[in-house]
Amino acid sequence: MKTSLKLEELAMLLLGIYLFSQLHLSWWWFIGLFFAPDIGMLGYAVNNKVGAMSYNLFHHKFVAIAIYFLGIFLTSEIVQMIGIVLFSHSSFDRMLGYGLKLKKGFKFTHLGEIGN
Repeated sequence: MKTSLKLEELAMLLLGIYLFSQLHLSWWWFIGLFFAPDIGMLGYAVNNKVGAMSYNLFHHKFVAIAIYFLGIFLTSEIVQMIGIVLFSHSSFDRMLGYGLKLKKGFKFTHLGEIGN
């Protein structure tokens, strides 16, 4: 993956950390829930199609941003936190080359094949 894309994802991860710092919540929430979106991988226990759909649901930045803005609308820091964690985790994953999954298998992503 190109360095410029990795830097862009790093910037988004830092944005997520900054947004979390604006909430009145303990940092333990952010740290403890940071890898929670990976629960979407459980769909691969069913098959590749379900796995890709469930993984992508938890790693899609539009979903994360929509949840964050829903939290603002509802004035709920917990909902905002969920959006921030999803966004930050997705940025972290993409910085490492793990993109949204394609239906043909876990290692096939919109960023290319993992491991190549």
